[in-house]
Amino acid sequence: MGENSVWLARRGLHVWGIDVSAVAITQATELADRHGVSQRCRFDVVDLDDGLPDGPPVDVVLCHRFREPRLYQALRARVAPGGLLAICVLSEVGAEPGRFRARAGELRAHFGDLQVIAEHESDGEAWLLARVS
Repeated sequence: MGENSVWLARRGLHVWGIDVSAVAITQATELADRHGVSQRCRFDVVDLDDGLPDGPPVDVVLCHRFREPRLYQALRARVAPGGLLAICVLSEVGAEPGRFRARAGELRAHFGDLQVIAEHESDGEAWLLARVS
């Protein structure tokens, strides 16, 4: 979470990083400080099992390695028109099925009505990048 957040902040975006782990939040905060982008970063401990926290529409939503289909609608709704949704999850494609793994085609099924820019599924991972109209 921290590396992705800092990468985005170094390119001028204002970032709100959330994670259930206080350790991950501390590490992300320290990384942002080391790279001089802490003024563009906010990090909070949030349990997404309780839902996506309230907030305004944003230009980019990056959801990396967290899969909760009940949040898919909230994630897409958070993206401002013209913004980007980037989502990467563990997948059953090329891996054993499991509770935390997406079924083949899951991301396309939920987000395929958006303007899909790129997507891929293999080796136990699925990702999709789409623009919201």
